[in-house]
Amino acid sequence: MNAFTTHEQRLLTQQHAGKPHAVVIGSGFGGLATAVRLSARGWRVTVLEKLDAPGGRAYVHRQGGHTFDAGPTIITVPSLFEELWALAGRRLADDITLKKLDPFYRIRFADGDHFDYSGDPDRMRAEVRRVCASDAAGYERFMKEADHCYKLGFVALGAKAFDTVGDLLRAAPAILRMRGWRSLYTMVASHLKHPKLRIAMSLQSLLIGGNPFSVTCVYSLINSLERLWGVHWAVGGTGALVQGLLGLLQGLGGTLRCNAEVSRIEVQGGRATGVTLASGEHIAADIVISNADTAWTYRNLIAPEHRRHWTDKRIEKGRYSMSLFVWYFGTNKQYTDVPHHMMVLGPRYKGLLQDIFKKHKLASDFSLYLHRPSATDPGMAPEGCDTFYVLAPVPHLDSGTDWASQAEPYRRAVSEALSSTVLPGLEQHLTTSFVTTPQDFHDRLLSFKGAAFGLEPLLLQSAWFRPHNRSEDVQGLYMVGASTHPGAGVPGVLMSAKALDSVVPDADAFLASLSARAAAHSNKQP
Repeated sequence: MNAFTTHEQRLLTQQHAGKPHAVVIGSGFGGLATAVRLSARGWRVTVLEKLDAPGGRAYVHRQGGHTFDAGPTIITVPSLFEELWALAGRRLADDITLKKLDPFYRIRFADGDHFDYSGDPDRMRAEVRRVCASDAAGYERFMKEADHCYKLGFVALGAKAFDTVGDLLRAAPAILRMRGWRSLYTMVASHLKHPKLRIAMSLQSLLIGGNPFSVTCVYSLINSLERLWGVHWAVGGTGALVQGLLGLLQGLGGTLRCNAEVSRIEVQGGRATGVTLASGEHIAADIVISNADTAWTYRNLIAPEHRRHWTDKRIEKGRYSMSLFVWYFGTNKQYTDVPHHMMVLGPRYKGLLQDIFKKHKLASDFSLYLHRPSATDPGMAPEGCDTFYVLAPVPHLDSGTDWASQAEPYRRAVSEALSSTVLPGLEQHLTTSFVTTPQDFHDRLLSFKGAAFGLEPLLLQSAWFRPHNRSEDVQGLYMVGASTHPGAGVPGVLMSAKALDSVVPDADAFLASLSARAAAHSNKQP
């Protein structure tokens, strides 16, 4: 423990009669959930957001009468949101209407066949038998193993901060029981033989930035999680959840400041003491929580002399997730045959993923996730129209792609693929259109290498091996969000905020600790 600093003495003097101050960098789901939790535990909280509105990757665009959710669209485990509302003395159902989707999503294969993935056990069994009757028993075994991983990996370990080697050792038996060294695809293939079923049960890891041929099989828990909790849509879009969380924060006395980009985390005596904004303004804090990309946070917001663990070399050596090309568009007609969520797969699976994750090569073919929120929520589009976004996993910026020149040709290729499959005549019906590229993830969202999900969730980049919720380098600095433990996806991000409860003390306990340290320091003085 460092000596009691003059900064801490000043904070003790200023805060003794009030609340200690927590600064949260970023207003994504992780940042807002953390801010709500800290506010409910007695902290005074200020959330700083670089963009002009809250949400981070869940930012909302409005154009041509259409409402476009920028990022997350699949909502599972509603109880994690209900818990946040309860902490603020409110009910989620009073502010948010969740609709359970059926099917969860449709997987369309390159030959035109499709698999409707739902939460109905009998219909899922029927879909499996339709594709390959001999895989019926294997499907039952796969779901049993996925349930096992859900209990051990999500329920038991998801909200636990991996803070010490002891935490890792205590979790090791569960990881061994899950045989977590296997890849997700290897696990799926051990149960299912048909190529289409192997794809349908393994592609879910792409939703959290992981190559199913590389990520640990622990992430089979996603299949179980979706089946147990369902896939939901928040009426008004995921932006409605962002506004709901903001309302909770403000009701608890917290503050959000937009257009407030943090340029530096200030460190004194090995401890975070506040932040400096790009404007030059300094904001003092007792603790700092970064909901920004962890690699970006360490590399760009903390001076190298304060980083013995997360050095530039270590950050560079990490294996990062893919990035995303996202095309947002509206049409003046409705495509009623297209469900809310749809995967439109190309001819290659493993080869395409190798190009994206291993070779960092922008291939000429692609697989797509097509999102049509107006299928469930007509208010997301003008009357008689449809709102869409289509997302293509692409390599991060190590590909060297010049997205300034390649974005429009790539968009046209995606449009042609959709026109020839599920959205006939698309170009003739477009009314509004814009794109997000890996360069935007880097420049606008401040993601290292433009990676959309931080470090890829490999076994040795997960749990204790992932950037810790409590910084390994700087006291009083904490991490939350997709790029720390437990990882990406809305449930993972909300669980990371919950994990902070085990390493960040309540406000009263923090002040008591500060007073005790001050007294001990005073007694040592001659």
